[in-house]
Amino acid sequence: MTDHGGRADEPTSYGLQPPHAPGGSGAPHPAPPAHIPSPTVPASAPDSAANRLIGGRYRLLARLGHGGMGTVWRAHDEVVDREVAVKEPRVPEHLGEREHGTVHERMRREARTAARIDHPSVVTVHDVVVEGGKPWIVMELVRGHSLGDRLQEGTLDPREAARIGLAVLDALTAAHAMGILHRDVKPDNVMLGAADRVVLTDFGIAQVEGEQRLTETGAFIGSPEYIAPERVLGQRPGPESDLWSLGVVLYAAVEGMSPYRRSHTPATLQAVLSAEPQTPARGTGAFGTLVMQLLRKDPAARPTAAEVRRTLQELAAPAPATSPYALLAAAGGRGGGSRWVPPVLHRNRPAQFALGGGALAVVVALVLILVNPFAGDGPPEGWQIRPENEMLSADVAVPEEYERAQDDDNDLVWFADPSGVFGIDFWHRAPQTDDTSDGDPGADPAARKTYYEKGGADTTQMKEAVVTSKETTHQGRKAVEMDTVYVPYSSSDDDPVRYRYRELLIPGGKKGDPYWHVRVRMPAEGRAAKDGDAIFTEVVEGLNIHAS
Repeated sequence: MTDHGGRADEPTSYGLQPPHAPGGSGAPHPAPPAHIPSPTVPASAPDSAANRLIGGRYRLLARLGHGGMGTVWRAHDEVVDREVAVKEPRVPEHLGEREHGTVHERMRREARTAARIDHPSVVTVHDVVVEGGKPWIVMELVRGHSLGDRLQEGTLDPREAARIGLAVLDALTAAHAMGILHRDVKPDNVMLGAADRVVLTDFGIAQVEGEQRLTETGAFIGSPEYIAPERVLGQRPGPESDLWSLGVVLYAAVEGMSPYRRSHTPATLQAVLSAEPQTPARGTGAFGTLVMQLLRKDPAARPTAAEVRRTLQELAAPAPATSPYALLAAAGGRGGGSRWVPPVLHRNRPAQFALGGGALAVVVALVLILVNPFAGDGPPEGWQIRPENEMLSADVAVPEEYERAQDDDNDLVWFADPSGVFGIDFWHRAPQTDDTSDGDPGADPAARKTYYEKGGADTTQMKEAVVTSKETTHQGRKAVEMDTVYVPYSSSDDDPVRYRYRELLIPGGKKGDPYWHVRVRMPAEGRAAKDGDAIFTEVVEGLNIHAS
């Protein structure tokens, strides 16, 4: 099957060439922060179009979010008295009449395409209303959040990732049976609803076999880090291309981000063509093997949908009732079927297996750890004390599974969370003088805001930085706590995802003496932000400075 006739490996007329990064180097760039989906807008967010009646029937209530082609509204169907989702075309004003027509036709096709697929894991289309010359798609309202939003808060365990992947595979299989390629399978287009329901959405760039394509000559649509290599090369995609994208989604589900993400689109597409990612560290065994098979560059070498289904079914099989992981999921799991263990508890292996007191004992133990994690003779379970005398003149407390690294200047040590959600940094350095190039800002909030907006010592570009601080003490020393919320400088989203630094600065004994700097990197919102706060508390409590 192809997207509109012809052989699966036949080049398209526009023949995209492999991309090159700016400057001609072609070298992949470092990955930006973990997956950045389009966040939803709270129901209370004001909007001038709210309360508008569409088609004499659908009352717009609140904007839920938007993508490249449309804005999604929560609306009330006044005829049958139910809530629905309504997708409004979103076309930039600078585009001409022809481009407007193309976008509107694509949305009509999206409605027709999704309506043809009768499957519980495909969003149901109720109606299409032409209002103001634009087609508005009326769909079922899936109450929940996207997998992309979910990954902001932490990675999934392989069993849960397999369960979600199996539902997406079933939706794709139903679409492929109708001659439809989705072509934009990514976490933002996978909804996690009530009762463990998984729904594949956004058929806006789907291609139906036999229909004329809408992509203009030279244009390229889709999400680069989830696009199969044959599409990058301009070859006609087949069902294997959607399976490639599913493989990237599975990888991101356990690792936190696509293995092909780079700092700009050309480098990302180059990585899709040439990079060979490592097996996901948090999804070894059969899960990792399946993911790597799906990511093979040659479409013919990828497993069939039936083979993928068998493996995912085995991986998604429920754990025995006595499994400690099942007890933890029941005690601390969240709605929507996302069985995620917070990082502090995730690394508390003895607590996970302490079944004598039941799940309640585990939860109580976690609360005690968070209230006073170092009240006993050592670190909490799953944490370790690491002597860092040479670099920091201190001992530090970090989760056991975090990986250590240091910079060439021997004044920075950092520990990386394997999921990519959190990071812990330690410095011991002298304050910079006025003639120093980077000009260390110390603990002044305004100076540190400017410093971060320019990039800082670790070249992390940011904007819209909001910095607050307060005086505190640490082991009898005067100190300053700082809290910085920011947007990555490279972000161009209308509703960007924000990240956060929580930091502790401890001056030396005299002016000009080296000071200690502790930083925990985390998402700024959601459940992961709360776990980041808990990690920061434990790191600060466990820091033991030796120098006077």
